[in-house]
Order: sequence, then C-alpha cells, then structure tokens
Amino acid sequence: MTEMKYKRNFCITAHIDHGKSTLADRLIQKAKIIEDRQMMNQILDNMDIERERGITIKSQAVTIPYHAKDGHDYELNFVDTPGHVDFSYEVSRAIASCEGALLLIDATQGVESQTVSNMYLALEQDLTIVPVINKIDLASADIPSVKHQIDHDLGLDPDDAQLVSAKTGEGIDDLLEAIVTKFPAPEGDPEAPLQALIFDCHYDEYRGVIVHIRVKNGRIKEGDTLRLMSNGEEYKVEQVGIFKINYERTGVLEAGDVGYIISGIKTVSDVRVGDTVTTAANPASEALAGFKEVKPVVFSSIYPIDSNDYEELKESMEKLKLNDASLVYEKDNSLALGNGFRCGFLGLLHLEIIQERLERDFDQVVIFTAPSVRYRLKQPGKDWQFVDNPADFPDGKIEASEEPYIKASIITPSEYLGSIMELCRLKRGVQKDMQYLDEKRVELTYEMPLAEVLFDFYDKLKSYSRGYASFDYEVTEYRATDLIKIDILINSKPVDALAQLCYRPNAVERARVVCERLKGEISRQQFKIAIQGAIGAQVIARETVSAVRKDVLAKCYGGDVTRKRKLLEKQKAGKKRMLMAGNVELPQSAFLAVLKEKEDN
Repeated sequence: MTEMKYKRNFCITAHIDHGKSTLADRLIQKAKIIEDRQMMNQILDNMDIERERGITIKSQAVTIPYHAKDGHDYELNFVDTPGHVDFSYEVSRAIASCEGALLLIDATQGVESQTVSNMYLALEQDLTIVPVINKIDLASADIPSVKHQIDHDLGLDPDDAQLVSAKTGEGIDDLLEAIVTKFPAPEGDPEAPLQALIFDCHYDEYRGVIVHIRVKNGRIKEGDTLRLMSNGEEYKVEQVGIFKINYERTGVLEAGDVGYIISGIKTVSDVRVGDTVTTAANPASEALAGFKEVKPVVFSSIYPIDSNDYEELKESMEKLKLNDASLVYEKDNSLALGNGFRCGFLGLLHLEIIQERLERDFDQVVIFTAPSVRYRLKQPGKDWQFVDNPADFPDGKIEASEEPYIKASIITPSEYLGSIMELCRLKRGVQKDMQYLDEKRVELTYEMPLAEVLFDFYDKLKSYSRGYASFDYEVTEYRATDLIKIDILINSKPVDALAQLCYRPNAVERARVVCERLKGEISRQQFKIAIQGAIGAQVIARETVSAVRKDVLAKCYGGDVTRKRKLLEKQKAGKKRMLMAGNVELPQSAFLAVLKEKEDN
C-alpha cells in the first residue's frame, strides 16, 4: 500500500467544452495504465449518449501512478466531472471525495459562467484550487487576457496557472508536478474505526450493486462485514479495489483511498449516495456529513407505451436512480396512459438524458408528458399547496398563485448584447445588473420565471450569440403570477396527459401551437377530428383534421340532382354515426411533438 503522504485526490472541473475529458485522456495515457491500442478519445465517457453528444454526464474516477521528480512514487486519484449546469449535482458529489480541484479554463473562451459556479462549489468544500489554461495550441488562444480574467473574475493567483494543451499533451509533465506539490495529501487515521463516504454507485447484473467510496478513516478489506449507517443493513465484503479504467482488485482500502466495494447487495433501494459505510466489528460512532438533498426544478410524468410493461419500467427506474442520485420519482396514473411515474429533474437536458437512457440501457419504450415547474397555489380558506402536475390543479376559485423565479447570470461578447437583452425581455426577465468584465465581455444578471427558461431559452441563447454566450442560474424564490390550466380536447374529450399549466397572457399562443402540432401528427380518419385548447369551458384555440372522404358520386352519371343529394345525405349520416362511436388513437409522436419547441421562422 502507498503511504498516505504519497496520495493525492483531485477532480477536474470546468465549463462545458473546456477540455476536461481530453485532459483526463492525456493523464491516463501518460501513466500508461492501458495499452496504446486500447486508448481512445474520451475514454472515461463510457455511455453511448456521452460519446454521441460529446458531453460528460457521469463523473468517473481513476487511479494512476506517477513517479515524481523528488524520486517518490505517488498514487493520484482523480475524477472527471460533467460541465453542464444540469449535472452540477454530479460535480458537487465528485468534489466531496477530493482535496484539490483543477479548474480548467479555455484559452480561447476565457472564464465562463459555469467556471465561476464550479469554483464556488470547490471553495465550499475547502479544496485547494489550481487554475489550468487549456487549448494553448490554438491560434486564437489569448493567454494574457485569460490570466487577467483569472485574477479579476475568479480572484485566484494568475501566476499559479498551469499552461497545457490537452490535445497535444504539451505541459502535462509540469501539471503532474504541480498536482503533487500544490495539492495536500489526504488526512485520516488508518487505525481508527472505518468511516467511508459513498459518492456513487451503479448496478451490475452479475455482481449486484457496486459501491464507489472514499475512505476517510480506518481500513476495509475483503472478508469484513460492513454496515450501512443510514439503515443498519450488514453485508460481507466480497471484493475491494481501485479504478484503473477497469476494476483492479487490491484486497484492501485504507484512509485516503478512493475505490469500490462489491458485497452482494441485491436490493437497489438499500444503498444511498451520501451514506457512510463502517464495519460491524468496530463501528464508527458517527456518520460523515452527506450531500445536501437535491431539489428538482422540472417535473414530467413517464408512462410505458404498453401498460403491461409497468413493472419492468419500475425496476429500470430503481436501477437508474442508483446511478443518478438526482432523479426523484413517485407513482402516478393517467386516464389516457394508465400507470406511470411522476419524476423530478434538474433541467431539460437531464430529462432528455433520462429518456434516452431508459430507451437504450433498459429497452423501455416510454411517453413523457409536457414538462412543468412546481407552482404554489392558495384556495379560499385553505393553506398554500404545491402543484407541479396539471392533473392536480384545483377546479375551484384560486385566491393567489406563485411561480419559482431564478437569478440568471449570462456572460456574452458585447456584440450580441442587444439580441440577448431582447430575448430575456420576451421571457419576462427583469435586468438587475450589467457589468463589463473587460472590453469584449459583459456579464448580465436577470431575474426571470423558471418556466420561461424551460423550453427553448438555452437553444435561442446559443443561436443568438453564435454559441459564445454562457448561462448559469440558481432558483431563488417564489413570486406572484397569474396561472391557468390549458386543457387539450380531441373531439370534445379532454386528454389529461396533454394538459399544461401556463401564465395567462401566454395561454392563447401556447394552446394554438399545441393544436397546430397535434394536427400535423394525428392521421386522418373517416370523420372530422376537432382539436381544441380550452381554459375551463372557454375554447381559446382550434384546429380541424378533415375527414377522408370516399367519392360516392363516382358512379352517378347525369340524371336529376336529387339522386346525387340522396347519396351525399346518406354518407353524411354515416359519418355522424362514426363520429359518435369513433375514438381517436394518439400516436407517441403526438406527445413528443408537443414537447419540442418549433424553430422561429
């Protein structure tokens, strides 16, 4: 075992696309823990979705050896973290298992909004931060300007900044030396009772739950009986080891180590991220501080397309929850779609990723309802209540309603300022502050309703600023709003899964858009189909899918007009009968079409 003073635990954190996964590749390649022929780009991004989208969703831990200039062999444990704002909970958990953080900054883009928020996450945990300027090989790299931003925007020492190119490998040797010299060794007592923090888990079909831990005190070895402190469950340890891309069995982990335990845990719900592991023989007196409870901001319901698949979906959700601690769900049911789950997500990208993972990793075919935020309502003579599901919206009089607001921070090049301010105005944003960070970049601070940011704000922000603006937000408080429920009726029957909660002045526009999209998705029948948007009994939007008609006059040549009229009247009566008995089948694409925002012409 490596002595504790020769161990270093750190994470790589940054804004989206600043090169975290590529830097992780170079560190792994330098350590030669896998052969060159097995090396590939973004080697830690092991999910198909991560590779296709070019983003990191799950933080991944790796242990690499390093022979330093002082002649000693060091053991470096590092975690590659996501950069997207929807996965900042992943980042906060990864940070809790480290003593230091490499804060990556793109030499062409400079300090962006997530850079600032990730730095504060690291400072909250008292981590030592080393700024790293990446992409110095690019022609457009502006190192003096980035050093000024590190000093001015982040308040860190620009002379400490390491210059690297994760793509070419330039500066990696100096960076490894800086990791050894600037980051502190982990603290802890290997002889004390075991205290280890669970910072991640995942489910393996053959081995059960694999628990990822950071050992703070004590040691754990194969054959020990471990105890989970939240529920007192006990398990025998079958295998212990560290992460070297694949699992490497070591037989023992002690204070300061990051590794995994396999102990035949079959029931997924027993393990909680943030729980403390100790041994049954010599238990620790108190648990470690876990992670703060995650607060979902976007809510949507998931239903299996075939109601017989409900049990399978339930198992899949449990396994997914184990690997993604920020997913929150409870049982739900709908008249149109049967049994399902009401889920809470950290943002729309999080919702998309969960949907893709259910379909790919678990072969589930599911329908998601329109996303919504959590509103507060007050009815006469009753207390305030929270509503995130249109089905729970009360029919009676509502005295007051409130919606969540966010404080949004947008950093943009000054040439796009006008169009971005106009976008925020359209989204009911109120400008609170505007600061020029330097002659080219401006930071805008807005207060705006979370519901307005949900659908297409991020996409529009990127297209208006040609991808240069960055956006970060935090939910602040609830404020008064004028809230109504839009019902979508098909042939006068309400479809509960398509109902939406909406700000009253935007209701007509929202209902019109939904009706237009449904018209494009519902196939024509033998009878007319009326698609209506309504608030209570008042219809505010309508589209009609015209009927498929057989030409009953085809065999009628000449003769009196009454012959033709008789045939047409007979057809009309038949269509009326069909309409009374006919049901409209809604395809899954109709539900998805309502979710997708239409591009502006």
